[in-house]
This record gives sequence, C-alpha cells and structure tokens, in this order.
Amino acid sequence: MAKRTIEDLEELKTMVGQEIGVSDWIKVTQERVNTFAEATGDHQWIHVDPERAKKESPYGGPIAHGYLTMSLAPYFLQQIMEIKKKRMGVNYGLNKVRFPAPVPVGGKLRMKAEVAEIEEIKGGIQIVIKMTFEVEGQEKPCCIAEAIYRYYS
Repeated sequence: MAKRTIEDLEELKTMVGQEIGVSDWIKVTQERVNTFAEATGDHQWIHVDPERAKKESPYGGPIAHGYLTMSLAPYFLQQIMEIKKKRMGVNYGLNKVRFPAPVPVGGKLRMKAEVAEIEEIKGGIQIVIKMTFEVEGQEKPCCIAEAIYRYYS
C-alpha cells in the first residue's frame, strides 16, 4: 500500500477513528529471530531451536518473540505514514499490548494503523495509534497494541 502523506498536525487531528494505512508484508526469518535473541538475551528454545520446536512446540516449529513483532512497529509505521510539517516526533510509550496468536518463523507479517485518540499537548499533539499486526493466512491478529507518540510543530 502507498504511504499516506499527512500535511501537518492539523490534518492529523481530523483523522480520529480512521485507518491510516497498511504496511507491506515482511517475511520473518530464523536469522531475524536469532538476531533479536542475541540483542535481547532471550534465547528460549521455542524461538531459536528449530529442531526442538518442531518436536516439542504446540506450534509445530519456532515462533518469533512477541517483542520482536512489537519492535517492528517503527519500521512499519514509516511505511504507512509521513507527516510533512512537524518539528519532531517521539515515542511516548504504550497503553496496551497483547499477543493473541504466534508468528511462525517463515510467516509473513504486516501492520495496520488507526488513529484512536488525539490530545493537544504543549507545542503539539499526543496521538494514540492502534496497531494491529497480522500474519498472512492467519485469521487472528498476532499483536494488538496502542502506541503513544508525541508530535511537535
């Protein structure tokens, strides 16, 4: 899907309740999972031992870390939208994160973004973006999160 260009914060304020867009699909490789495990120190076998995961996991193979999925939010968000006139933006935190379904290694992942709330703050706005991560071919989303960003004009 094409990136949505938003002219300024005033335009963004009009988008509450609207879908911003959908990212491209990316393949979740074992190499990406292993690199994430190295970066975080989370070497649980269900993620990094494909042979054991095939034998013992209820998922039939290795799955991505939930936080790996969540960490892709900035990557996906920059594909989804661009705000042309802003001084800066910062990640302010999360309200809620859930991982209702696994991301199998080898699966394709994407994210949908929707403007859930906007609040005026000194010098700009605070926006809550509902992010829904999907695995191609799976009915249930693998991650649903509310991310808070602050954009300053």
